[in-house]
Amino acid sequence: ASLVQALDVDVPPLPQTDPIVRELVARLSSHPTIAAWLATKGLIANFTLVTLTIAEGRTPVSLLRPIAPRGRFQTTSVRDGLFVDPRSYERYNPHAEAIGALDAAGTASLYLTLKPRITDAYKELGFPEGDFDRVLERAIGVLLQTPTLDEKATLLPKGVTYAYSDPMLQSLSPAQKQLLRLGPRNGQVVRRKLEDIAALLELHPR
Repeated sequence: ASLVQALDVDVPPLPQTDPIVRELVARLSSHPTIAAWLATKGLIANFTLVTLTIAEGRTPVSLLRPIAPRGRFQTTSVRDGLFVDPRSYERYNPHAEAIGALDAAGTASLYLTLKPRITDAYKELGFPEGDFDRVLERAIGVLLQTPTLDEKATLLPKGVTYAYSDPMLQSLSPAQKQLLRLGPRNGQVVRRKLEDIAALLELHPR
């Protein structure tokens, strides 16, 4: 027997799913960051595309504008180099809190409940045969393989942005670098929750 079951609810056709998604996700979480995402439209299509984007190693930032962090990325300069200012990480505390507070079993069950419509959204993206479990598994794998950032990862100016001076960090995919931007503590919270959800769905992210 599987560890979690889909809920016994009738999920309408994809174009009409926003109200039921809002209702079911709101049962799981009343966190303001999640509420801000639920206020948008095309929720299942957005979740599907965000997951696929991460699975491909790309950053989903442009797809998640409604929940973008407040304030700007900041660096701090000390004698031994240029570093990320801890306040840059704190901008992502609400996102990590929102994910950390999710009930893993409830979240896994919700995924199974909505999976027929997620599959429909995946087909609309041009994958008629695809099993979305593999996409979710890949996306979680990409994030779990991201190294834990040392508080003192040094930066190098690179045009208008910054690069990590450690070539191993700099060679990570954009999705992994985005997880690093959350900071060590927030990144750890997100990874733990993803591990729990993957285990309940019997996925094997590598």
